[in-house]
Amino acid sequence: MALNLYDRTAGTVTDRASQLLDAAERARRGGRTRRALALAAAARGAAGDDAPLRARAELLRGLLLLGDGPVADAHETLLLAAESAAPYDAEGTQHALAAAAEAAWAAGDFTAYLQTVQRCAAGPADETPPTGRAAAPGSAPAPWSVFRAGMRHVVLGDFAGAAGELRPLLTAAAHLQQPDDLLLAGRAALVLGDITAARRLLGRGLAAAGTRGASGPADRILEFLAYAELRAGYHQQARAHAEEGLRAARRLGRRNLAAQHHALLALVFSLVGTDSATEHHADAALSVARPHGLVQVSTLAEWARARADLGHGRAEQAASRLAPLLRPGPRRGHFGLWMLAVPCLVEATVLAGLDEDVTDMVELYAGWAALGADPQAPALLTRCRALTARDEDCDALYLRALAEHEAAEGQFEHARTLLSYGMWLRRRRRPLEARRRLRAALVGFERCGAVLWEKRTRSELRAAGDSAARDDLGALGRLTPQQQSVAGLVASGATNREVATRLSLSPRTVDHHLRNIFSRLGVRSRVELALMMNGGGTGQGDGVREQGGGGREPAGGGADGGE
Repeated sequence: MALNLYDRTAGTVTDRASQLLDAAERARRGGRTRRALALAAAARGAAGDDAPLRARAELLRGLLLLGDGPVADAHETLLLAAESAAPYDAEGTQHALAAAAEAAWAAGDFTAYLQTVQRCAAGPADETPPTGRAAAPGSAPAPWSVFRAGMRHVVLGDFAGAAGELRPLLTAAAHLQQPDDLLLAGRAALVLGDITAARRLLGRGLAAAGTRGASGPADRILEFLAYAELRAGYHQQARAHAEEGLRAARRLGRRNLAAQHHALLALVFSLVGTDSATEHHADAALSVARPHGLVQVSTLAEWARARADLGHGRAEQAASRLAPLLRPGPRRGHFGLWMLAVPCLVEATVLAGLDEDVTDMVELYAGWAALGADPQAPALLTRCRALTARDEDCDALYLRALAEHEAAEGQFEHARTLLSYGMWLRRRRRPLEARRRLRAALVGFERCGAVLWEKRTRSELRAAGDSAARDDLGALGRLTPQQQSVAGLVASGATNREVATRLSLSPRTVDHHLRNIFSRLGVRSRVELALMMNGGGTGQGDGVREQGGGGREPAGGGADGGE
């Protein structure tokens, strides 16, 4: 029998307010944001003079707005919740402050973020963490407390101080079990530029969330895991995790988080060369980011568009997109992302032959690289210097950049430096050296699935006189490792469901991969794919594929066959 939450005979005012809050929390977990907001408002009204209940209602409202609403409103609501809860609930106060910091970060409000993390860090280190797990007497500070203290140093540009705060968290990460703690440890590793550790910790966190059925932490873990894989150049893995995170965010009714995953997917597709997908995800991200004030999401989406422009050789358009995001002014992007996009702006401006002087941006990036926050930054800085240097200095600078890449993870950026060097060599009429660098760049782009940049590199190779740089390469050479696995199994006669079971994928994901394989190889059926994979040509015919009993099926939609 359903409980009538508005029945005055059901109990005291406090009981009714608590019941309303419980119902609101259930609605939030079920993805019914509007219902949850209405129930939270009713609970706040029913709480009367009960300050702790009113604080709980404010906290819940702030969390709902953080997931699906203007994040500036979420920030103010959560600060109010923290002030209201302070005399009664240390856990609720810190939870509200931590969420308020996330809202300020999403909004790109540097001052608000700094002030909030300072308040977070001001609390006693042994207070109960937001997850509700009390710290043992004499134990180390809770991971969330360490993370907030480290982030205060980060936004102040003190990466030595940040490392001092955050390194112990990475050291202790082997003993962490809770998904929330592993998420914070993974984020700390990202801040310190340890991408390998970040991927490992976030992967553990995702596994722990799955074991515990904790959908809440999982969607945030997927966000940062996808970002870490992008940083490392593992674009197909980033895509898989961002797509999974997008599904989770939609299921939970968190449009702001869904927008973040759309922006990450736009970044992925800006490299793999699918313009329509880049635009789709960028538009989807911006449709939420603009009304909700998600400056971080807006910056990522615009950066993705600029990277797609650069990959296609539209350098002037890329520079036009990036300049307002990175230079001071009302359209400047998120403070945490400015430096990451500077190498793209420098390259686009130079390749476009614009008169604009980017020396100031190179020197700004030099200051960032000196902080030691990003292991790839030294190589990217040297590449920027090579792009803007006099001809007599370029050779040495490019060679130094390549040596610096060897000391840092990030195969995509390494390949971009090889491409840039090869282009420079070709334009200086040094074709033999140019082809050597361009071939190495092509291998790098193939390994990380950056199809758009593969095409650009092949074009440069042809211009450098490489007769082997045709588009009719061997089948496997044109596929990503995941696509190679799918294609090999399909060519051997496996159905999509059988492939999904063998590769631990969903049938829908296999279908998606197979459609991309057909498009990339220029085949229209599973039979043509098998012929190509087995060296028998494409078998171009009437566009049909054979069925088990000798029947024939149209090739249209052939990627989902065999089910």
